[in-house]
Amino acid sequence: MQNTIFNISHYPSFSIKNPKQTQTHSIIPFNPTRFYSNAVSFSSFTHQSSPLPLSSSFKFTPFPSLTPHFPDPFRPRAVSVPENAENSEDASSSLIKTLQLGSLFGLWYLFNIYFNIYNKQVLKAAHFPVTVTAVQFAVGTVLVAFMWGFNLYKRPKLSGAQLAAILPLAAVHTLGNLFTNMSLGKVAVSFTHTIKAMEPFFSVILSAMFMGEMPTPWVVGSLVPIVGGVALASITEASFNWAGFWSAMASNVTNQSRNVLSKKVMVKKEDSMDNITLFSIITVMSFFLLAPVAVFLEGVKFTPAYLESAGLNVRQVYIRSLLAALCFHAYQQVSYMILQRVSPVSHSVGNCVKRVVVIVSSVIFFKTVVSPVNAFGTAIALAGVFLYTRVKKIKSKPKTA
Repeated sequence: MQNTIFNISHYPSFSIKNPKQTQTHSIIPFNPTRFYSNAVSFSSFTHQSSPLPLSSSFKFTPFPSLTPHFPDPFRPRAVSVPENAENSEDASSSLIKTLQLGSLFGLWYLFNIYFNIYNKQVLKAAHFPVTVTAVQFAVGTVLVAFMWGFNLYKRPKLSGAQLAAILPLAAVHTLGNLFTNMSLGKVAVSFTHTIKAMEPFFSVILSAMFMGEMPTPWVVGSLVPIVGGVALASITEASFNWAGFWSAMASNVTNQSRNVLSKKVMVKKEDSMDNITLFSIITVMSFFLLAPVAVFLEGVKFTPAYLESAGLNVRQVYIRSLLAALCFHAYQQVSYMILQRVSPVSHSVGNCVKRVVVIVSSVIFFKTVVSPVNAFGTAIALAGVFLYTRVKKIKSKPKTA
């Protein structure tokens, strides 16, 4: 039996040689680059070798890559963003703003309620309305100085011309609050605020006189239930007296004069200032205007010795006076903060609702006797105020030739 010699070279090709056979068969080279994509080409090492018989068959199956494939942690990948992400952010931002505005309205009403309660208690115990009003402006001045001193609010730089323009505003602001306190000391809180519901009536008259703003028929019509409701409530008020009635009416005139004057003050844009800054300046000026008047008219009546001689609880009077002054300044500051966020019409509607809340809360707290006719008159007056806030934005049509 003939021996068959197998020579396997170290090169990439296999060669099988039989000495007895001389027939040449086809060569099947082994090229690793066919099976491994990352192999180095060996084409330069291929050479002739002995033929392979056709009867001998070799099946070469490419091996799968054994190298594990790990994801590249540094390769940037696309991240899907929900389509409603932006809408959800807008909705959450709108919800936050709504909650903030609702909180401001709640604080506005709450501070106003407590101001009227504490203020009425102080004025009932010690009827010195000028001194009480001066104390309220004094506390407000301290708060303004605190805000400016610690940069909680920007301190304005005022010229002499600006101070001269603000002075009339401070004067009518002082008188408006003084007359309100005089009325609260004479009549029930609910009746004072019922009379103050006539503010739109005086606003229309003063705007026509000094600003040339003629009211529309809708506005004039809304004033009818206001005047009628106040008249009906007045003639049926159990605590009615003329001093309290005319003090509340004088408060309406002065407060609306302040609003009319505030439209004319600082006309130039470079001289304009926001409402909170203007209110802060007016508060400080009102204190310096009223403090000497209080001493001249009523003397120094809030000393511990005088209060004790009058049989009053000194600590109780001081605490309630301080709380009333803090609530007085706080509710007006919050009112201006709301005015910066909403339209004047919306602010007027909120003010109308506030008056209703104050009247109802004062009647409940002080157990004020209210007849059905008196309640009906108050309701008509407040409904007229609400109607006024709605029709005020209706513009009259220009006349055509």
